[in-house]
Amino acid sequence: MTAIDVLRATDYVVPCFEIVDSRIDSWDIKVVDTIADNASCGVFVLGTEPRDPLEVDLALVGMTIDVHRPGDSAGELFGTGAGAAVKGSPVNSLLWLANTLGELGMTCRAGEVILTGSLTLMAWLKEPQTITCEFGGLGSCSVTFE
Repeated sequence: MTAIDVLRATDYVVPCFEIVDSRIDSWDIKVVDTIADNASCGVFVLGTEPRDPLEVDLALVGMTIDVHRPGDSAGELFGTGAGAAVKGSPVNSLLWLANTLGELGMTCRAGEVILTGSLTLMAWLKEPQTITCEFGGLGSCSVTFE
């Protein structure tokens, strides 16, 4: 497959962030642990405004993560990133997945949610807070932990 094949086969893209939930003590994690731990994926949060992937340059999408704690008048910028942080573009990540699965005689199925990779560092949850991710051209997604 090519990048354009992947884009044409993708119904839509939305903002997303993953909530990591590793069962590995002290984050002393190796590749075999990652596989056994389902890549440490707990859950993920999706935005609600689908965008056509042919209308957004995913490599250039900028992202910010803001953390807002109860009682604070304003959120705190935790991190920034860009789509290029994921193998040059999230499209390249999905292209790798599609071609690797194809070599194994497998495919991505219609309706599957595919996370292409992180644009920034992981934020550690230490107390009640709301985390909001803003993605240029794609919108935002947010979750509150109590």
